Amino acid sequence: MSTALLMFLAFVAATLVITFFSARKSSGASGYFAAGRRITGWQNGLAVAGDYMSAASFLGISGMIAFSGFDGFMYSVGWLVAYLTVLLVVAEPLRNAGKYTMADVLAYRLSPRPVRAMASLSTLTVSTFYMVAQMVGAGTLVKLLLPGVPFEIAVCGVGVLMIVYVVFGGMLATTWVQIIKAVLLMSGSLFLSVLVMKRFDYSFAKFFEALGHITFHNKAGELVTKDFLQPGLKYGAQLGSGWGPVDLISLGLALVFGTAGLPHVLVRFYTVPDAKTARASVVWAMVIIGLFYLMTTFLGFGAATIIGPDQIVDAAHKSNPNASAPLLAQALGGEVFFAFISAVAFATILAVVAGLTISASTSFAHDFYTNVLHHGREHRPEQEVRVARITAFVVGAISIAIAIAMGPGVNVAFLVGLAFAVAASGNLPVIVLSIFWKRFNTVGACAGLATGLVSAIGLILIGPSIMGLDPETLTVGRHFIQRAPIFPLENPGIVSIPLGFLAAVIGTLLSREPSAEARFAELQVRANTGLGAEKATEH
Repeated sequence: MSTALLMFLAFVAATLVITFFSARKSSGASGYFAAGRRITGWQNGLAVAGDYMSAASFLGISGMIAFSGFDGFMYSVGWLVAYLTVLLVVAEPLRNAGKYTMADVLAYRLSPRPVRAMASLSTLTVSTFYMVAQMVGAGTLVKLLLPGVPFEIAVCGVGVLMIVYVVFGGMLATTWVQIIKAVLLMSGSLFLSVLVMKRFDYSFAKFFEALGHITFHNKAGELVTKDFLQPGLKYGAQLGSGWGPVDLISLGLALVFGTAGLPHVLVRFYTVPDAKTARASVVWAMVIIGLFYLMTTFLGFGAATIIGPDQIVDAAHKSNPNASAPLLAQALGGEVFFAFISAVAFATILAVVAGLTISASTSFAHDFYTNVLHHGREHRPEQEVRVARITAFVVGAISIAIAIAMGPGVNVAFLVGLAFAVAASGNLPVIVLSIFWKRFNTVGACAGLATGLVSAIGLILIGPSIMGLDPETLTVGRHFIQRAPIFPLENPGIVSIPLGFLAAVIGTLLSREPSAEARFAELQVRANTGLGAEKATEH
């Protein structure tokens, strides 16, 4: 166990050194919020991948595949396909028309104060959902590595480190932490995948044959044997309320459309010099992320065949699928490899929460503080940076508190799926309509953001996960009254995403804003050519 701790401390020490040197280069608002816009395409591609391959990917998806087979694999597919939306729709216009946040694009031709206020609220909400999942993953790892350390202490430790990266190093430190983490995660996943196939003599036929008869105890306590290559273990129509297939479609919509609305992904496109580099970085990210999600198949299915769902439950002391990948590493590579994989997972969590925190603090400082409270009046760059640093403390504290309240049993992939639903319902409709619909106006933007945000969160609250019918998925549900859910789906995307678009369209049609229409042509020119876009700062 001390080996794992030493590896983790070595990573922390290395990243703190990076933070120290980055802090010396992060002078001014552009340096702090956008790394001076000097990140190259491959560097940003690695950083985007490092930001995106979160604890939900490494721990949550591996665990979901280990427990739900093919249905868990659908998470991987949704997260990868989502980057086509980013590449084809938002990456180039965002880099050309924005400055630090997605609200810059909205405010380009709409009334800035109301849209920035709503966009800032949405950013903080999505970031908090996502960040809580990472904190829970951190607690899970610590309980495996150091059984004597309480879950609460583990969560607080990760939160403090995250705040240090963001407060002192800004976007440059966050970027390099994410790059290093991406390299480590890809290396560890590749080696673990090779070890899995070695167990089956590198024969895919033997591997998939073993997946055809996995034996485990179901929720009723009965010993059953299932084919993990067949769909339906989690989203089958015969399970639960019979809404499984609809829930799967809803999840897919949230994942595919939510990525293009995730604040911590969008801010990465402001760190590159121009739109061409932004597109290149998305291609790099898609290749890296695609390879990684391919490997989660070996990690999840490997855990199901080599260890078994029941043994994972016993080792984790409860039905906690997040432990699948580390336990697989322990079974195949011994304590040293277990230590390495766990340290990589820690690195994953630290890198992602740093990205989430800087996107949330940037949005609050730039959008709400400067442009809403102070009407966009020019301030010293140091003042905006100072507000962002204070916000990082507050956001980190709130996320730590929520993660501790939820406890270690929540599946992190599921929780991040909810963050995607909120982003897809609130952020994506207004970004797309603002860029492509001339008639779109401020009323429509505020209506779309508010409706998407409220409907997604509201449907989550009255759905089966929160109302307690599926406490294995979200343990906080046990603290609520056991009753039938009002809304039958775990993921609300299939309802909340159309509601967000509908509200934005209706709000627009019920009002007119000539100034917004007049600036549409200007936005189109800038979004497509980069004329007048923010340039990289000098070294």
